Amino acid sequence: MAACPRCGAPLMSVPPPTYPGFQFELAAYASKMRALSTVWFIYGALALVFGVIGMAFADAWLANRGFWMHGPFAHGGFPFWFGPQIIRFGWMYVIARAGLAIMAGYGLMERAPWGRIVAIIAAVVNLIKFPFGTAIAIWTLVMLLGYRNTTLYDRLTQA
Repeated sequence: MAACPRCGAPLMSVPPPTYPGFQFELAAYASKMRALSTVWFIYGALALVFGVIGMAFADAWLANRGFWMHGPFAHGGFPFWFGPQIIRFGWMYVIARAGLAIMAGYGLMERAPWGRIVAIIAAVVNLIKFPFGTAIAIWTLVMLLGYRNTTLYDRLTQA
């Protein structure tokens, strides 16, 4: 507690003045979060569509045509079950990555407290998906990391 420099009497603590443009900054941040969540929805939907098309092609071409049994890997030492397991892993990866992107979009759109964490995880997962995944990931990390952005997002969840 501070004291008066003349008489030494204790001074009342005064709350700090409000930030003059905070409501404007919060509204601008909310519109940026809306745009970011929309982009995550679009990216998740496109990842799901192109992933399903790619995995359906890979499944039809590689597994059902006997590529693993009669193709270039037939004498390479791979067991007969290796190909179908790779295809199953690919399906799980496509669905998990698209689902994570859609969940990030939903969490940011609803301003849920868990939405920020899911979006950061989705951004880290999609950093290696050059160029679009990398761009969305960098945008997400810039918008959600740091003290200022954390405070703004917390205020959005309270509003």
